[in-house]
Amino acid sequence: MKGGSALVMHETCSLHDPGWKHPEHQGRLPAIINALYKDTPDLQDVVLQLAGVPLPESVLHLVHVQPMIDMLVLAREQAKRSGQSVPLDAGETMMSPVSWDAMLAAAGSVMTACDAVLRGNARNGFALARPPGHHATPDKSMGFCLVNNVAIVARLLQQRGVERVLIIDWDVHHGNGTQDIFYEDPSVYFMSFHQSPWYPGTGMRGETGTGAGVGTTRNVPMAAGTTGTQFQDLFRRELDGALSDFNPDFVLVSAGFDCLRGDPLGQLLLEPADLHAVTTHLLHMLPDVGVVHTLEGGYNPPRVGAGVVDVMRALAGLPPKP
Repeated sequence: MKGGSALVMHETCSLHDPGWKHPEHQGRLPAIINALYKDTPDLQDVVLQLAGVPLPESVLHLVHVQPMIDMLVLAREQAKRSGQSVPLDAGETMMSPVSWDAMLAAAGSVMTACDAVLRGNARNGFALARPPGHHATPDKSMGFCLVNNVAIVARLLQQRGVERVLIIDWDVHHGNGTQDIFYEDPSVYFMSFHQSPWYPGTGMRGETGTGAGVGTTRNVPMAAGTTGTQFQDLFRRELDGALSDFNPDFVLVSAGFDCLRGDPLGQLLLEPADLHAVTTHLLHMLPDVGVVHTLEGGYNPPRVGAGVVDVMRALAGLPPKP
C-alpha cells in the first residue's frame, strides 16, 4: 500500500441534529476539524483529504431487517413534515430532517476510506462519520445510532473480495449492535474494549459467539478508572490473542473517544497518547493489512479533537502531539 493517510468526511454528517442539549450534538465534528487543522502542519502534509461518497439505501439490507428500515423511513418523513427531530426511542436516538442523508453519508465515508486503501491510494484511513453506528442492531436503532456503519462496510468489503474482517471497538460503551450482527459469522471477528458494567449492559467475557461464529467475538470489559497504561497492556495482549485465532484481510476500528478521561458519558482514564500507542501497535502487528478507523462516541468535543489528532498522527507515522 502507498500514499498517505486518508481523512474522509461529508458535509451532511455535520447537519444531523439531535439537538444542542443532546450529547451527540452538531458541535462534535467542527471541534475535530478545528483540532486537525490547528497547529498541525506536519499532519496536514501527509493527510489525503477525501469527500465521502454516500451509499445507496439498498445497502441497508446487508445488515438490517426491512421493518427497521421502514421505521427509519417513517421517521424521516415525519421529521421532514414537521421540520423537527423525531425520537426513535425515549429521546435518546433522534431522526432530524437531514439525518437519513447523514447516515448514508456516514457509512459512505467509511467505505470511501476503505476504497482508497483497497486501490492503493492511501495506506490507511479515518472517517469522520456521524451519526455513529455501533449500537444499531439488525432490527433496532439505539444509543444515538441509526444504522450500523461498520457492519454495512464490512459486508461491502466482503462483496469486494475481502474474506476476513477484524472489527476492533474501543468506545467506552460496548458495541452491542456490531456484536449481534456478526455473532454467528466466522468471517468477521469482533473485539470490543469497553467499560463494564455500563450501557448497554452487554459485552461480558463469556459472550464469544455462537454456532459457526464461536470464538470470533472477544469482549474485554474494563472497570471504571482503568488507566491508559492498563488499557495499552490489555490491548496488546488481547490483540495478540485475536490474531492467533484469526488472520484478517482488513481491519475496521470503531473509534469512540468517550474512553478518554473527562468524557461526560464515561469513566475511563485514557489520554490521546494512549490511542496513538495502540493504533501504532495495530499497524505494527498488521503492516500489510488495510486499517480504517471510523468515529463512534466521544462527548467532550475538545478531548475528542485531541484524540482524533493523535490517532491520525499514528496512522501517518508521526509521534503524538506534544
